[in-house]
Order: sequence, then C-alpha cells, then structure tokens
Amino acid sequence: MVYILFVIGFVLLIKGADFLVEGASSIAKRNRITEIVIGLTIVSFGTSMPELIVNLLASFDGSSELAIGNVLGSNIANVLLILGVAALIKPLPIHKSIYFTELPISLFATVLLGFLANADLFVDVKGLTLSRYDGTILLFFFGLFMTYIYVVAQSKDEIDEADQTNMLPRTKSILYIIGGSIGLFIGGKWVVDGAFEIALFFGLSETFIGLTVVAVGTSLPELVTSAVAARKGQSDMAVGNVVGSNIFNILWILGISSIIRPLPFDIISNSDILMVIASSTLLILAIVVGRKASIGRTMGAIFIMVYIAYLVYLVMRG
Repeated sequence: MVYILFVIGFVLLIKGADFLVEGASSIAKRNRITEIVIGLTIVSFGTSMPELIVNLLASFDGSSELAIGNVLGSNIANVLLILGVAALIKPLPIHKSIYFTELPISLFATVLLGFLANADLFVDVKGLTLSRYDGTILLFFFGLFMTYIYVVAQSKDEIDEADQTNMLPRTKSILYIIGGSIGLFIGGKWVVDGAFEIALFFGLSETFIGLTVVAVGTSLPELVTSAVAARKGQSDMAVGNVVGSNIFNILWILGISSIIRPLPFDIISNSDILMVIASSTLLILAIVVGRKASIGRTMGAIFIMVYIAYLVYLVMRG
C-alpha cells in the first residue's frame, strides 16, 4: 500500500503545484501584488509543508539527524536541483530584489544556523545542540523577514488588460490555493513515506536518508511548482519559491522544531551547511557574471552536475 500511495503522491504533487501557481498568480494580479512576493510567501509556505511535517514528526520522535538533514538537504536541492531543472526548461530572468535582498537574507539565515549550532564549542559543554533558545532566535529573525515581505507587498504593480482577462475569480483562486496546498501536503507525505520505506529496506543511515531521500522527497513540491512556473514564464515565482522556501526551512521550520525539542547537532553536518552556503554563492555568481541577470540553460546544467557531485560525496562519506 505504501508503494501505491508513493505513485499517487507524485500525481497529487503535480496537480497541487499547478493549482497553487494558478491561484497565487491570480491573487497577485488582482491585488496588484508582485509575483515575487506571492512566491516568497504563499507558494513558499505551501511547498514547505512537507518539510514542516517531517521535521515536526522527527522532533517529537527525537530524530534530530533526520530533522536537520532534511532542512539542509532540501535547501541544497532547492538551489542546485530545482533551479537547475527550471532553468533547463526555460531561462530564468532574476528580479533585482532577489540578488540584492532575498538571497543575502537566505545566506544570513544559513550562517546564523551554523553559528548557533556550533556556539557550544565556545563554552564548556559536551556535544552541540540547537536549543530552544536558538529556536527562539531563528523565529525572531523569521518575524523580521515577514515584516520585510509585508513592506515589499505594499508596492503595487500595474497590470495590463491581457493579465486581467487571465485572472481566476477570487473564490476560485482561494480554492485553488487551498486545494493545491492540501494536494502538495498529502502528496509530499505519501512520497516521503514511500521513499523512507525504500531507503530503510536498503539499510541506509538516518543522516543519509535525511540529506537525500527525504530532502529530495520533501523538495518535490518546490521542484514541481518551480518547473510549472518556469514553463508558464513566471520566473519571479519560480525563483521566489526556492529562495523563500530556503528561508522558511531554516528560520521557521528549524526554529519550531528546536523549540519543540532541542536538536543535537552532529559536527559533520557543518560540511552540509557549507554546501548550502556554496550553492547560494554559486547562484549569486550565476546571476551577476552573465550579461543579463538571469539563470540560463548552461548554468542550469552546471547546477545539476554540482548536485550530482554532492550526492556522490554523500555516498562516499557514508
């Protein structure tokens, strides 16, 4: 039954992502809110639901390696795998606020996580931990991020008549967002459960499962959503979804998880934090080096190759 739900989960992910993008885009146009803001909030929150559920369950069960590995692995997959695939589908023009504001915020969140996780090295304690105090700090900065999004949302964009004719009715838009989010949540859970059972069957470690199978599984909503948005030419939503999800994952999801139960932190996970920083840095370089502020198909292919190399490293690391 788990494997049947595994297949059905993919279908729910694809349709849920399609509904979520359609509903969110219509609300953005109707309220003169930019797609980048919708991508950073509604879409990011909806596609981050699988990570949130997995981490909450892992925190309650005391599976800290799975909780932390899920977030770090998802953030790496978000940039290298998801943006790589989206750029191969269609080159992604990048909004100025992405590389001037949102990406630096994402980098700051990652560095903050690394500092908090390793802060115990500066005091005489045994073992590294993300404490409830650390979780409170993460949530505090998440509150600041949401305040920033609220301020950005106050800027209204003009939309032309063609855009207005493509808008869904308000009620239908809301139903699309709710239905899409539910589909993403249920589909993501079924896919993760199936993938988890497959991984356990082969006797893989909890850390490896968190960084690979579970991370990719919980990132499937972001992958499908960004791919659909890229195909429809909604690059702001495709990129905003990824960057917003990365910020949500660290500040919101790990913040909540560590408040529920402090998460012991394995020092080897510092290499994964460095990989999150490296992938975000590569994304910035891809944007600023080219003639245009965009991610082209060549860079998308490079992102995917780097991600494959990272997976090989994880296998060698064991």
